Amino acid sequence: MIKVKDISKHFGKVKAVDTISFEVQEQENLILLGTSGCGKTTTLKMINRLIEPTSGSIFINGKNIADEQPETLRRGIGYVLQNNGLFPHYTVAENIAVVPQLLKWDKKKIADRTAELMEKLHLSSDYLHAYPNELSGGQQQRIGLARALVSDPPVLLMDEPFGALDNVTRASIHKEFKALDELKRKTIIMVTHDVQEAFELGDRICLMDKGKIIQSGTPTDLLFSPPNNFVKDFLKDQRLQLEFKAIRLLDIWDLLPDLHKTDQSPTISANTNLWTGLEQFKFTDSETISISKDQNEIKIIGFEQLMSAFNQYKNKQGHE
Repeated sequence: MIKVKDISKHFGKVKAVDTISFEVQEQENLILLGTSGCGKTTTLKMINRLIEPTSGSIFINGKNIADEQPETLRRGIGYVLQNNGLFPHYTVAENIAVVPQLLKWDKKKIADRTAELMEKLHLSSDYLHAYPNELSGGQQQRIGLARALVSDPPVLLMDEPFGALDNVTRASIHKEFKALDELKRKTIIMVTHDVQEAFELGDRICLMDKGKIIQSGTPTDLLFSPPNNFVKDFLKDQRLQLEFKAIRLLDIWDLLPDLHKTDQSPTISANTNLWTGLEQFKFTDSETISISKDQNEIKIIGFEQLMSAFNQYKNKQGHE
């Protein structure tokens, strides 16, 4: 869906982005991860031509974006900013309607689509006539997301979208983000410096430093196949938690025994991650959980069996 080929951006003698290439598949969520100044936001802004590259090419759906008018290009791309980017003197309804009005939608179509998104994002219609400063940070961020999604663009660019939120609000928005059907149909590139966020939301991660991509791969690639010490050190402080979030129960399925117990243990899908599995023991009184691989295959396991399978999986990765 998106192909970035040998893109560079120089500001004077500073190489903000230095000859990088990557591809994003349709309906994939790619995370550009790195510390401040590594070039991730500059890269994102070159994709919707808010910044023009010094050299290289970018293609969306096979078309070179340099051949399109920037305004036309941007109407087909949703864009979510860290500070939500809402117009302070517009009501919520007016903020959401900006792009549909440019696209000459009629009032009923705008109202219907706005109502649909408000419901999906768990926002009361009472907020439509409110102004951004009357909303909480989480509500403002949801409105920013609604505005980016309203015209149903195939591509969504997100620049530190949850960076200004407190941890509790951020955690709840992450859950909504993963569950929202609107986002499952999108090709997404998201910028973040938050490692946990990258591992929680990304299908693949491009870890950047000094304008270059150091490693591109799945969260488990970064954890278990780092190419150098930079990647190892970048993940070191949060490694155990990241492993819990990157490894799915499906990955360790063959290492899990089956206790064959029949108590009323909570059932979770094998597609969820290990972190979610461990949380079940924290939030319920049950000593076991049921993991469902499909309708016919279920394993009932305890905490010790789960941790044992996890450690076996890690040891196996280390020897490959």
